[in-house]
Formats: sequence, C-alpha cells, structure tokens
Amino acid sequence: MEFCHRDNDLHSVAAQKLAEFIQKRRQKWETQVDLSNVDNFENFEHELHNMVMAIERELVSEELGRYDVTAEEIEVDDKAYCRSISLPETYLTSAGRVTIERHLYNPADPKDKSICPMELRSGIIAGYFTPRAARQGAFGMAHLTPGESEEMFGEIGNMQPSRSSLDRLTKALSPHWETHRIRWEGQLRRAETVPEAATVMAISVDGVMAPIRGANKPEKGDQPGKHASGPTGYKEVGCGTVSLYDPEAERLQTIRYARMPESKKATLTQQLETEVASILALNSTLLRVHLADGAKDNWRLMDEIESRLQAPTQPPIEIVDYYHACDHLKNGCDAAWGESTQESQDAFEDLKTCLKESEEGVQCVISTLRLQCSLARGNKHKRLEAELTYFLNQQSRMHYSEYLRLKLPIASGVMEAACKTLVTQRLKRSGMAWTHPGGQAILTLRSLIQSNRWKPAWSLLSADFRVIVKVPKRSKVLNIRHICWSSLSATFHPARSVVYAALPLAI
Repeated sequence: MEFCHRDNDLHSVAAQKLAEFIQKRRQKWETQVDLSNVDNFENFEHELHNMVMAIERELVSEELGRYDVTAEEIEVDDKAYCRSISLPETYLTSAGRVTIERHLYNPADPKDKSICPMELRSGIIAGYFTPRAARQGAFGMAHLTPGESEEMFGEIGNMQPSRSSLDRLTKALSPHWETHRIRWEGQLRRAETVPEAATVMAISVDGVMAPIRGANKPEKGDQPGKHASGPTGYKEVGCGTVSLYDPEAERLQTIRYARMPESKKATLTQQLETEVASILALNSTLLRVHLADGAKDNWRLMDEIESRLQAPTQPPIEIVDYYHACDHLKNGCDAAWGESTQESQDAFEDLKTCLKESEEGVQCVISTLRLQCSLARGNKHKRLEAELTYFLNQQSRMHYSEYLRLKLPIASGVMEAACKTLVTQRLKRSGMAWTHPGGQAILTLRSLIQSNRWKPAWSLLSADFRVIVKVPKRSKVLNIRHICWSSLSATFHPARSVVYAALPLAI
C-alpha cells in the first residue's frame, strides 16, 4: 500500500479568501489617514465570520467524505449490501450546508431499504444533520418553537436549518431515546454521585393540563358516558422531581421528569422509583420526604413508589405544600368574611402565621373554619365546608412548625417550577396542540437539560445513530494502492480480517 502526504491542506479556496481579506484589512489600516472615516466594525465581524464558516464547511466536508465506503460489498448488522451508485447529497453541519458525493448500497433482500455507509458511520441524524448540528438543533428546539429556533440560528449566522427540518429532528431523536430509555437513564444515574452534605431527599409529583390532539375523543377502554377531566382538548402531563437537601434545608440538586398523559402515570412512577432507589443505594441514611399538594393521585403515586423501596430506618415524612394550604385558607377566609375585605385579609394573615409557626396551627385553622361553617348558610356554607374538609383530610401532613424545626422543606416550589418550566413555557403556547410522540420528544429534552444530564445524555443518543459497516474479506476494494494518507481512515482488525472504516476512492 502506498501513502502520500499533502502540504497544502490549508490552501483551500476558502482559506485563500480569508488570507486575502485579512491582508487587505491590514493594509487598509496601515495606510489609513482619516481616522473619522473608517468602516463599520460590525460589517467586518459579519464578513470575517462568514469566511471562517466557509473554511469549516470545507474541512467538515472533506472529513465527512472519508467516512464513505467504496467496496463492492458491505455488511451492516449481518446483512449484505452491494454497491449501486454514487449521488451528491446535502447535509447540515454546524457551519452550514455542505454537498458531498457518497455511495449508496442496495440490499440483498428487496424488502430492505438501500443504505448510505457514510451516513451510518458518521452518525448523520434524520438523514440531514451532522451530530454537532443535531445537538445544537435539539437544544434550540427544547427551548423554542421551530419558527423561533429558525430565527435564532439565522441570527447567529452559523447553520440555518428550516423550521420543518428542526421539527423532524426532535421526532427522529425521540424514538431512539424511548427505545433505550431505561438502560440509558440507568447509565446516567451510575455516573452520578450523592453530595456528601445531603441529608434529606424530597420526592414530589404533580401534573399540569396541556393541549393534546384528540384529548376528548373516546379511547379504547374508556367507560361509556365517562367524560374526560379538565378543559376541552386538554389532558394532564405528569411531572416529578427528586431533590436533595443539606442539613440547613438548602437544595443541592434536583432531577426532573415529565411524561405525556398516561394511565396512572406509569412511566413517571417507574422513573421516580428507579431514581430514588439509585440514590438510596449510594446513601441509605437519607431522610425521605414526600412533598405535594392535596391531590389524592399524587399521594397514591408516592405511596406506590415507597412500597417498592427498601424499608427506611425512619418512616417517610409526608408534607402538604405550605403555599397550597395557604391558598385553601385564603378561600376559606374569603368565604367567611367576604372577598377583598379587610376582615378577611386580617384573619388570613393571622391564621397563615399560626399555621406555619404554632405547634397547634392546623388545629387552630380547623377550629376557626368549623366555627364559621356552623354560622354560615347556603353557598357560603358549602364553600367553607369544602375548605374545612381539605384541612381535616390533610392535617396529619401540616405540622409545619415541626418540619421547620427539623430543617425540612415545606414548599413544593421546585415541583411547581418544574411544571411551569418543563411543560407550560414550551407546550402551552397560543394555538398549540400536541401529539403524544411530539410532546414527549420536547419534554425529554427539557428534562435532561434541566437535570444537568444533557451532555452525557447526548453522547448516548448520538452514538446510537452510528453504525459499524464491515467490508468482508471476499469483497474487492477498488484502487486501494492510490489512497492518500490524508484521505485514509480505514482501521484493520487483524483477528477478523475486516475493514471497519471508509475507503473514499474515486470510481
């Protein structure tokens, strides 16, 4: 095999243009006399950036071409493919679009699709995005709508994907994550540690109504005559958090999950249970706190998780979010003394403080509501009775002065924020309606980003798009003696006599 070296790697057309541009700018400043008559610096930045991006496109295009294969026959996943034709194709890199001539291979089985070894080996995503471009596009889509993402990338001036290609990108990524979700989430957890200062682990669950396509259409298994809950066209997206706190009730870290509407929040339950078990395996002494509002389903879900965990040294402490309790207290005061009245406001402030700071706080609230309920009639009585029932049902979870003494969190602000930032800010824009796959694609990305798992998660996700292409020993490889060293990226496995790489040769 013969190799040759190139000494003009940086003498490309784009590099020459950049060199000429820099030289002209230097010469202009050396001969500049009138300092008041200078070019717009922003124009210089823009032009320089475009030239640097042109060089990057040339280099990326050259490197991507090295992943092509020109053997007569290849094998992918133990299936044989024969070389057919070479055609140009455009791909989106983080520096913009590049067009590359690559080879296509036909399957031996006509039921299978033709493949492009270059795309498989380099990990092209959705048939268009290079891995880095896909990562940036997915990150943008996690925060912005397709239209907003398109505008953002256009303003940045590197790659400029269309809104339709960005929408296809997230939908192409999500099935890969869902297929391997349990295994990959396990890998992410195993790479993490529990902070030494952590003493408390708080588990919270909640839900937020989101616009879902076909939300009010009868589904298989629905009971006749039973109507969907929530506003028309909406269903509940489940959210869950697992947070660690230090002895001073300072939050150290939080893992966030969100799942599209699902019966009994089965997947969310599994994720939270596995997350908690993983943390306890590293530190079994953590005091467990269940923190939520008064919804029965939330407490049912946390009880279900707890029932399958290792028995704790200290029973979990259940806490109703203090601010949810205050909302119900405010409703009760307004019902008793009238909305927006000074008497209602004064009573609420006194009772709110008592609820939080007094050992008998919840009993004081219950006594007050019970008295006012006995004096009320009609609709006023019904409103007070509803709030009284709430405090009676939740009183065992409202010993706030004791929780504060133990330095425990009493507010589910982290959970409320998760509902807002994971779901509301992205899925509840004006005019939106989501399919389950489309919504979950966005929720998964946002959950990973907000849990500080984005980088390792992307490594797992992008690797799943890279496929090993084998060239059997019997297959003829064309023009192998004329491969230049700078174009060779073949790796030989002597034990198997197989080429695991590209031989980008002209036919």
